[in-house]
Amino acid sequence: MTITTTKLTRAAGVAAAVAGLIFIGIQINHPHLDATSITTTDVVVRNTLKVVMAALALVGITGIYLRQVEKTGVLGLLGYVLFAVGYFTMLGIEFVGAFVLPTLAPDAPTYVNDVLATATNGNVIGDIGPMQTAILVTGIAYLAGGFVFGITLFRANVLARWAAALLAGGSLVTIATSILPQYQRLFAIPTGVALVGLGLSLWREQRIASSESVPHVRTSQLNPAGV
Repeated sequence: MTITTTKLTRAAGVAAAVAGLIFIGIQINHPHLDATSITTTDVVVRNTLKVVMAALALVGITGIYLRQVEKTGVLGLLGYVLFAVGYFTMLGIEFVGAFVLPTLAPDAPTYVNDVLATATNGNVIGDIGPMQTAILVTGIAYLAGGFVFGITLFRANVLARWAAALLAGGSLVTIATSILPQYQRLFAIPTGVALVGLGLSLWREQRIASSESVPHVRTSQLNPAGV
C-alpha cells in the first residue's frame, strides 16, 4: 500500500468522525461518578473509550488543521495548539480514570471521590494534588482551543462551515457546565457532532480531490490498434 498525503488526510477525517461518535455515545445514560461506580465494568469501559476518543481526536484535529494551515494563520495555530493540549491532557486524565482510580478506590475512596468531583464540578473535600492542575488545564485549553479553532475553521471556509460554527459555539456553551452541572453530559454533544461533521467533510473533500486527480484514459490509449 502506498502512503500518500491524501490517504493520511482521509484517515484523519475518519479519526475525527469516530472520535465525535464515541464522544456522543459515552454520554448516553452515563452513570454518576464516585468511588463505587468507578470500579464497575460500565464506567471502566466508558473511560477506556474516552482514552481512545481523545487519541483519535488528536489525530483528527491535526489533519483538519494541516488541511487549511495556510488559510488559518497565527490564530489558527493558536487554536489548534490549545485544542490539542486540551485533548492531550484529557487523554492522560481519562487514562487515570480508566486504569488508576479503580485500583485506588477501595483503599482511598475519599481521594477518588474528590478527583471525580473536581472533574464533574462537584463538591471537593480534600486536596488532590497535581490532578487539580491537570483538570484545570484540560478545561481551559479544551474550551478556549475549541472556540478559537472553530472560529478559524469557519473563516477559512474549507470544510463544512456549520460544523466549524458548532464547534466554536459548543465549546463556548460548555462553560455552562459549571452553572448547570446536572446537564453537563448534554453540553458535550455539540462538540461531538461538530467533530463528526468536520471529519466527514475532510474525508469527502479528500475523496473528491483524489478522484479528480486520476487522469482520464481513453480506450484508444489502452488499445492502440483501435480494436
